[in-house]
Amino acid sequence: MNVYDSNRIKNLFEPKGYSETDDLTKADLIVLNTCHIREKAVEKVYSDIGRIKKIKKNKHKLVIAGCVAQAEGKEIKKRASSVDYIVGPQSYHKLPSMIENNGIFINNDFLQNEKFKKLLFKSSNAVSEFISIQEGCDKFCSFCVVPYTRGSEFSRSVNEIKEEIKKYMNNGIKEVILLGQNVNAYYDNSQSGRHADLAYLINEISEFDNIERIRYVTSHPNDMTNSLIEAHGKNFKLMPFLHLPIQSGSDKILQKMNRKHNVKKYYKIIDKLKSWRPDIALSSDFIVGFPEETNEDFDQTMKFVENVNFAIAYSFMFSSRPGTPASKFNEVDLSIKKARLSALQSLLKEQQKNYNKSFVNNALEILFDRKGRHKNQYIGRSIYNQSVFVNSESSLIGKKLNVKIVRSTDFALEGEL
Repeated sequence: MNVYDSNRIKNLFEPKGYSETDDLTKADLIVLNTCHIREKAVEKVYSDIGRIKKIKKNKHKLVIAGCVAQAEGKEIKKRASSVDYIVGPQSYHKLPSMIENNGIFINNDFLQNEKFKKLLFKSSNAVSEFISIQEGCDKFCSFCVVPYTRGSEFSRSVNEIKEEIKKYMNNGIKEVILLGQNVNAYYDNSQSGRHADLAYLINEISEFDNIERIRYVTSHPNDMTNSLIEAHGKNFKLMPFLHLPIQSGSDKILQKMNRKHNVKKYYKIIDKLKSWRPDIALSSDFIVGFPEETNEDFDQTMKFVENVNFAIAYSFMFSSRPGTPASKFNEVDLSIKKARLSALQSLLKEQQKNYNKSFVNNALEILFDRKGRHKNQYIGRSIYNQSVFVNSESSLIGKKLNVKIVRSTDFALEGEL
């Protein structure tokens, strides 16, 4: 989502004569687009502000955008005099006028309806493009700041999304990745008489001949509808990969997290998915050391991971966020959190390693979208969302090819044409 927002901010300034530079000393405008989901990300913002202050001159304009700007705008203004403008994730379309008029210092209004009507859409990639279809959250998990920084759930219309995709198609893109804080909560109320949920939108997008692959992220178990599950079996353009965060394998902890689902429900969703698409690759998120998590709770998480066998998963130590209900709970000792995280990550890494290894000597369909770090190296993604790199003397970008997998690493696959 932040990559998408950063590209839209860039698009807003390009018609005004701005071009991108990697050299901070040459920049007239510096924008830090920020994340507030964990404490470490917030600390990095203030660190970067200090780093930029050392080279900042009168001509430089420094903007703090995104969720830290939304949550801590007044604190930033108080702590960092070098910051010129502060703008939240639902009002960044106002940024050009804020700078041109040298007016409002902070703009953190929730303006989703207005924002998407004012944005410009220019493709940032020749092959694959992110599309924000849903923003905000109404779930109010006890650990999460998203409802406070992104606002309530908001879905764009099917027609508006299709028009954005058409603009990217002019640049030759073949894949779209649909984004949302709860992307499967998507619903278009303007489609009179139609059940215009995420499955409906996916089927509409798949009607574009030039779009060959569709993905979506991030989902919530409570919004995994039967129509969406069935789409994984019926729509061949929808890739067999699902990122579905559970956060814990303990029902007690899930209740304290206010997740509004239990482990049994998650298992049922997976069983349904596999009945429609047996080869679907599963991914998830886990929070380790949530307040009052016991050894028994953690053991239940480990057992859950063993049972599901994820293709890839992301795990983090609990990070208390100011203003959330969980910030008032009794924290687990840091040394215990670290030990549990290490154990969980070892298990997840082993699962990912074994999953990737299972593809060696088999063929996979790869869509190539970028150059690698080495000469004549190209990188693409499999239908299961794995990174795959191959060597080729001719460019592979934009090509969809069957590749024989010859070697696997913990995080990627190596193939031969």
